[in-house]
Amino acid sequence: MDKKNRTEKKFKSMIREDIRPWGKFRAYPHAQAKSLKIITVNAGAALSLQVHHHRSEFWVVLDKGLEITVGDETWRPEREEEIFIPPKTPHRLRCVGPRPARVMEVWIGRSTEEDIVRLQDDYGRTSS
Repeated sequence: MDKKNRTEKKFKSMIREDIRPWGKFRAYPHAQAKSLKIITVNAGAALSLQVHHHRSEFWVVLDKGLEITVGDETWRPEREEEIFIPPKTPHRLRCVGPRPARVMEVWIGRSTEEDIVRLQDDYGRTSS
């Protein structure tokens, strides 16, 4: 098993779900997390197609209406779908629905906002 799969498997194995009388919650591991964000993408907008050298990302889809690209695969995820993105894997969020849509993003690994290599960008911000 390669390092990418070990990292994903380890992270996912630490996710805990607890059933309560009122419903349930999922607790995500935070000891490895450098950042936790809620990303909102406006209708018709997209983040850049990008890669990161020093971190993996774990996304939880909060709303319908997104199109997600990870590597060579592009799809429209369901709400609550969980997506692991290894380092150096091209990925992108696009809102194809009629209203803004959100994902929760957890960074895994040491990284900063500067660890973004933009491969394509609708706003002219591609990296050189």
